Amino acid sequence: MKLIFLGPPGAGKGTLAARAVDILKQQGSLSPHISTGAIFRGAIAAQSPLGLKVKAIIDAGKLVDDETTIALVKERLSQEDVQNGYILDGFPRTIPQAEALAEFQAVDKVVNFDIPDSTVLERLGGRRVCRKCGHNFHIVFDKPKKEGVCDHCGGEVYTRDDDKAEAIQKRLEVYRRQTAPLIQYYRGKGLLIDVDASPAVEQVVDNFKKALEL
Repeated sequence: MKLIFLGPPGAGKGTLAARAVDILKQQGSLSPHISTGAIFRGAIAAQSPLGLKVKAIIDAGKLVDDETTIALVKERLSQEDVQNGYILDGFPRTIPQAEALAEFQAVDKVVNFDIPDSTVLERLGGRRVCRKCGHNFHIVFDKPKKEGVCDHCGGEVYTRDDDKAEAIQKRLEVYRRQTAPLIQYYRGKGLLIDVDASPAVEQVVDNFKKALEL
């Protein structure tokens, strides 16, 4: 099954994608989770011509342009391991990217993990990260045993700059501005499935399975 996952930061797409890979595997579909970040890292590690171009762009502190991103996604989706299916996360982000994707791939469904901004702010605003080992905690759902100290390595637990309320709000504004048209684009093509991503993970997984009739 060829899927696109849409959803704002804080919707839990990474966690859900990992669970979806297992679910689809049980259904006999080997569908790897592919994020744009992973595509960039893989191309850079492989030192392909596109990978070298991306490395130069990133090293210069610039954003990877649409043309290069589309070419990288096309290259990745031509590989052997995705011929039976995939979960594409982080692409497309805009209508032009979606139109370009449609020229070389026909996706089965687009899953929109819907979640209100207030829940995103609660989830991300409460996230705390260990500065040493990178483990995630949450001040409501998963507190460290000792405040400010990682249970696993004793490192300092802190709030990342992009998890502060103002930064989260800006990220949400960018997402809504870019993605609202994309949601309507895929809804108009009859490909969009809405999944409520507000509840706990297990409930969202159940919602996902029901929506795709798995």
